[in-house]
Amino acid sequence: MINISLRQLAEWITCEIDDRYLDVMIHGVTIDSRHIEAGQLFIPFNGEHVDGHRFSAQALQDGAAATFFEKHSDVAAPTEGPVIYVENTLQALQQLAEAYLREVAPTVIAVTGSNGKTTTKDMLENTLAANFKVQKTQGNYNNEIGMPLTILALEPDTQISILEMGMSGFGEIELLSTIAQPDFAVITNIGESHMQDLGSRAGIAKAKFEIIAGLKADGRLLFEGDEPLLAELVEEHAELHATSIGTMSSNDVRCEVVAHDATGITFKLDDEGTYHIPVLGAHNMKNAAYAITVALALGVDRETIQQQLQQLVLTGMRMQKFTAQNGAVVINDAYNASPTSMKAAIDTITQMTGRKILVFGDVLELGPQSASLHGDVGRYLADKTIDVLFTFGEASEALYEAGEPFVGQAQHFTSKTELIETLSAMLQSDDIVLVKGSRGMKLEEVVDALINV
Repeated sequence: MINISLRQLAEWITCEIDDRYLDVMIHGVTIDSRHIEAGQLFIPFNGEHVDGHRFSAQALQDGAAATFFEKHSDVAAPTEGPVIYVENTLQALQQLAEAYLREVAPTVIAVTGSNGKTTTKDMLENTLAANFKVQKTQGNYNNEIGMPLTILALEPDTQISILEMGMSGFGEIELLSTIAQPDFAVITNIGESHMQDLGSRAGIAKAKFEIIAGLKADGRLLFEGDEPLLAELVEEHAELHATSIGTMSSNDVRCEVVAHDATGITFKLDDEGTYHIPVLGAHNMKNAAYAITVALALGVDRETIQQQLQQLVLTGMRMQKFTAQNGAVVINDAYNASPTSMKAAIDTITQMTGRKILVFGDVLELGPQSASLHGDVGRYLADKTIDVLFTFGEASEALYEAGEPFVGQAQHFTSKTELIETLSAMLQSDDIVLVKGSRGMKLEEVVDALINV
């Protein structure tokens, strides 16, 4: 983590510090005054409900080495201890992170996309960890505050930094990319998340494509070549070093499933290498292909990549397979959802053996097109041999109504308790239950209940 003097900090960012404190050292940063560790730099924000500047004095008393403080804050500044005066604490945090990243100078891999960001990030770490010291974004620290904090947590000898970039509107990824100045930029796909803010899939594609804003001149963009919206944007930027990845023959890197069963996926890339990942879902083949392509570009040999992928463990609630006490398979994909990822989940379960049960919750943040997009998922079941469809929430009723004619049994629930009771009572040993919905639906509660049946 960052370990510098305030003298060094003053050279990196625009600020004012009393000269007598210039030799004070900071060891790490925090934005949470409740959990101050000795030597940290405390960074307060003027939030919607609470002004963090109110806690700066207490943070210093609790062991913080110094505190940022906005020059024009309505709160009185601490009278004792190192106070670093800045115009805006968020911008100062970002400026500090950008400077520290240049100091550490790792290879930076930026990852964005509507779905698969975290999975791709995990796969990148997995394929590179045998050859390099790698640090990646933890949890959802992928916004204008979280990403700088991730950077400032880098160890000085970090060789590769994998930075996940999330967004809810235009301009956000441009800012993150400008701070990170990535060597590699990955756009996993374009879905429907944030439709209510960005208006259309084309708008989402444009917002994700902002990842090239800070891409180094010799940097490389990897993107889903099966997505026309991205291919069109790449064509508009002839200066880009871009690599398309997907299943169509027109891609620079073509991936093809060789086998797909309960143990995972075996696939090949351009007939040059065959790989196996112990992860369900054919869509994860593309995520792995991004990681493999980057690893090869960085000099990792195919044998090492194959060995590393065999040990792959993904962040929780992403196609996690559990076994209920009666032997039924329960797949927890409840971390998040979009219509696109729901269709991919349907494709996954149809390739497995057993009675196939889908439990789908609402996809949130779809705006005015919510009913239509949920209905599209239901209609996607037309030729998919799904035995049972259970839906939960408000928006997913449109999915139920569209999908009900194509499945053996269907029911819509407004009570999660009733859903769990109904499903638990009917669960058989040869069932495969796939649970998926937006984060706000908390469908992992269904998974937890089923695996204890």
